[in-house]
Amino acid sequence: MASSDVQKTPLPVVKHVIGDDDMGIKKGVKIQVVNYSKVIKLLTDPHSVTLYERHLNALQKLIRHYQVGFLMKDLVQVFKILNVCADRVQEQPLYIQPMMEILKIAGLPFLKEKTSDGTAYAQIVVESISQLGYLMRVPSKEVRLQLASTLLNIFSNELPKQEVQDHQASSRAYNMAMVEKSDVAETLVKSLALLEQDIDVKLHILDLLQNLSAFSAPNCDKMLAAEAASRICSRMNDAEPTGRLLFRSIEILWNLLENGNKEEIAEQLSSFICIKALQEAFSQQMTSGFSHYDRQLRNDLLVIATLIATVCPQAPFIETGFAKQLLLFATFQEVRSHNVLVRHLKLGTSIEDFELKKLLINIIIVLSKDVSMVPLLAEGHILLALFSYVRGNENVSQHQEWTPAQFEEVQLHAMSALCTVAPLCVQDYMTCQGNTRLLLLLEWCVGKEDFAGHGNAFHGYGGRGNKRAQMRYCLHLMRSIVSIGEASVNQDFVDQGAINQILDILLSASHSESDDDVIDVEMQSDMLSILSILCEGDIHRKELFGEKGVKVVLQYLKTNPKKLCSGLGYHRMMLATVDSIWCCVVGAYLNEDLFLEGQGVFFLLDLLQTCSANMHNLILGCLLDLCENAKTVAHMLAWKSDKNTTVASLLIKIWKQEEQALGVARNENGTIADTRKPLMGVVQEKAGIVPLPANSRSQAIVDVFENMRAKIYALFCKIGFDDHPSLSTSDQVVVCIIEKYLDFKQGEVWKEVTSELEQEGVRPVTPDEEALSVINRTTEELAINVADTQVDMLETQLQQDLLEEQEMYAEIRENHRQKEKAIKRWNNYVARTSNYSLLKAAKTDQDLSINASRVQTDFLDSDTYHSTDLANLQTTTFQSRHVNIDSTPLELTGGPTLLGQPNERDITNRVTMKENTPIFVS
Repeated sequence: MASSDVQKTPLPVVKHVIGDDDMGIKKGVKIQVVNYSKVIKLLTDPHSVTLYERHLNALQKLIRHYQVGFLMKDLVQVFKILNVCADRVQEQPLYIQPMMEILKIAGLPFLKEKTSDGTAYAQIVVESISQLGYLMRVPSKEVRLQLASTLLNIFSNELPKQEVQDHQASSRAYNMAMVEKSDVAETLVKSLALLEQDIDVKLHILDLLQNLSAFSAPNCDKMLAAEAASRICSRMNDAEPTGRLLFRSIEILWNLLENGNKEEIAEQLSSFICIKALQEAFSQQMTSGFSHYDRQLRNDLLVIATLIATVCPQAPFIETGFAKQLLLFATFQEVRSHNVLVRHLKLGTSIEDFELKKLLINIIIVLSKDVSMVPLLAEGHILLALFSYVRGNENVSQHQEWTPAQFEEVQLHAMSALCTVAPLCVQDYMTCQGNTRLLLLLEWCVGKEDFAGHGNAFHGYGGRGNKRAQMRYCLHLMRSIVSIGEASVNQDFVDQGAINQILDILLSASHSESDDDVIDVEMQSDMLSILSILCEGDIHRKELFGEKGVKVVLQYLKTNPKKLCSGLGYHRMMLATVDSIWCCVVGAYLNEDLFLEGQGVFFLLDLLQTCSANMHNLILGCLLDLCENAKTVAHMLAWKSDKNTTVASLLIKIWKQEEQALGVARNENGTIADTRKPLMGVVQEKAGIVPLPANSRSQAIVDVFENMRAKIYALFCKIGFDDHPSLSTSDQVVVCIIEKYLDFKQGEVWKEVTSELEQEGVRPVTPDEEALSVINRTTEELAINVADTQVDMLETQLQQDLLEEQEMYAEIRENHRQKEKAIKRWNNYVARTSNYSLLKAAKTDQDLSINASRVQTDFLDSDTYHSTDLANLQTTTFQSRHVNIDSTPLELTGGPTLLGQPNERDITNRVTMKENTPIFVS
């Protein structure tokens, strides 16, 4: 007990913890925390609001302690201090320097105490960056310049990382993401209105906007929301000696085009002020710019103008005079002009000038879509300038001229432009002798002159080492010209021998053994289309097409059907071929006869069977017009495919496919399902019957044009609805509908008339009402009769099938009976040859049968009767001195016969016998 009362001495507690900081292990700057609340209270408290020296000391202390950056959690207090200073700058300029120092620190990476601070304080960071943009209201040049530098550091510049104890700096990617979420880009655009008189600050802000829009679509969208394109473009020509204002403005517009909404940009730039500003800038760079930099800037301006004209055709290019000026710059090299703008202007062969030429041609194409542009095109002699390139190429170039490769590229671009512009200025086209130029170029393309194309750029595709690119665009231009249907132009082509010239090229191409690529097929299609347009509706031109043309189209009709799906454009070429047959052959009796002699109808039907459904309509129309020649029907009826398909069954197959596509109601066996709507499809039914003006086609009439059933009906009228023995019953069921197509369609039209009158509240007079009622009732009764006929045909076919089935089974039974009879006969034969008693019985039965078959038997008892039978001969055959013996086959006996005859393979042995010699045979 005494020992327990003794108190134990307590162990000492160590109160000193030695950390990394005490050991000197930590690296980096240590942040000394400042009480922001005291600083804010000092600045805002009414009692200390005028203590400027204390304010400056507090701000300097804050700046000294946070030289490496602000903590994310302190950003709210930091920007409260900045806003207080910003509001007092105008009264007390002494706040400017501290503001600039704080803003400079704000440009450093923000500091995080924990990794999660980046997410936790993200919204605070976004709002703080937005506050930087709002500080542009401070009327101080130094502050604004520092703001631009701070924002540039936050978004773009990669600052050297400083090590801070217990803190981590935010990454550049994080800062960029926060800037994109803020509205600083929009604020900066709006602040440009405050900087009209301060060009230096404006240039820095534009530089900042250029960086913000360089690779950031969100920033571009927010800038566009503030109408950045319009604001910047309208003031890019302000006086500025270094040229940086124009350069920065164009760069920003380029960034907006690359990363923003092009339609919105073009809409903002399509105002009169912006177009005028673009015109002034382009004209200034065009006439006064000589450096590489100036030329690039000039081309950039032209690209922007092209985009505006493409997206906004209503942009005032004509009203501002920009369009006329562009035409002048595009043509001054080829067409002499005394305009002061181009009097001393020259373009070299540099890459920038070469690109300018192509851009000018391109913008002319875009502007020509406006009808108001046509008089300016004629006034500017654009066709004369472009046609100067429509000539044969040369392998060498003169001094200060385009190189052969450059000339070829400009030439192809010019011909591409002529495809759009020439049809708009037909009179100028004829004045420039366009037809002659094109035919001469076409002759050069197929001639033997040595020229190897360079095949550069888009238009030169497939033209390296040959003249195909020139020929391709020459044919494009010819097709564009003849397509406008100007009689004088087409007649001039014919008078200059275009038909014969094109036929010679096609005849050579059709017999070529080399494989055609997509360019060759495209050119041949264009030539066939040109011939179709030239010959359509003119007998004289069809006669010029003549035998040579018929040979050409026949050769193309022989094209392997498998090539139609090759992707090289053969389907387009086949369409052009069928169209040329329709336009150049049909209607000229000599051409039709030559076409028929060459089995052209057979080729057309072969093509109809193998081609895709979208070609059926054209081929059927061509065949229908060919049927006006009486000889065609015989060819159609004589045609049979490799699978013995006739023309009638082929037309019925297409009819079924067409009705299936239209959604016409039919039963499973093909009969009419709804007698009230025997022809109506789903689309026509959904459209319903709507009252229309008298000059508008109703749905029933439109249906005739939109599908092929009317053509198939017309063809059946030519070849007949009967006398097609190869048709199955299901096909004949369809023929019943085809035969009554016109009656059904007339009834459908009258039904529409009745429904329209009811919807419009119009009651016909009594005789007309009765007539309409009779017509509708007659049409429905006709449909019922056709449906009954179809059912009868199907039932008859069913009965015929049953009868044929019974006959087949009867034949099978007869075959079995004959086999059984043969087996029984063989068994009797074996029994007779094996058993003598059976042979005698058989002989007796035979004699009885012979006697029973005789009508008269009295002569047998006559004295004069002599029997021819051999006595005691027990055989069932009729013998003479020579008999034929059927030996048992060796495969059955396996050895010699019972008569001791040798083992021979002869089935029949002839044996000579003596009179009255008995022999046992069956």
